[in-house]
Amino acid sequence: MPGYTTRILTVAVNGHEFRIRALSDLQQFADPTGRAERAGIHSSLWSLFGQVWPAGRVLAETMSQYDVAGKRILELGCGLGLSSLVLAHRGANVVASDHHPLAESFLAYNAGLNDLPAVHYRNLPWEMPDTSLGRFDLIIGSDVLYERGHGVQIAAVMERHAKPTAELLLTDPGRGNLGGFSRAMALQGYEASEEGGFGEDESSSPGRGRLLRYARTA
Repeated sequence: MPGYTTRILTVAVNGHEFRIRALSDLQQFADPTGRAERAGIHSSLWSLFGQVWPAGRVLAETMSQYDVAGKRILELGCGLGLSSLVLAHRGANVVASDHHPLAESFLAYNAGLNDLPAVHYRNLPWEMPDTSLGRFDLIIGSDVLYERGHGVQIAAVMERHAKPTAELLLTDPGRGNLGGFSRAMALQGYEASEEGGFGEDESSSPGRGRLLRYARTA
């Protein structure tokens, strides 16, 4: 692939192996037409979408067992699409979303690698309303509270795209941006619970990482 190199990973999720095309390492970068720059993605962050991170693995494992029957599901910041692929493998109604210029093509390639039908994808900048996307029963994301302002943006996404009875599941490696976000979710009527115990990178022992569930009933 001109401008960057890739590798194929085998990721086991609840006993099933998924093949995932990922960037070769964190040094990859290519933005020949300036799409990433126009999207506000700095060159130092460009490659982050292209790895399978521990928070993403935890979310995918959760989605492999979660009750998704009859639910319309939205993944925020899907990156390579592992959790959405797990859901597609289960026959769930899922929309994957991201704002990275390559997320859609990597998601499509990875669906093909796993003999899955195309996963519906939406380019979804969190700060911009999307009037055609509709509302969801379950919204998920891994390590999406990456910067302090992301909590405000995701709370706004929830206000626009969550049904009156809805859930949000997030895996967060412990970046310290949860407090304000949880308060914003409480103002929308969500009750929070959490489970802990994963690290921030592949070499970490169980650490500050948390699986957070926000639930609201009409």
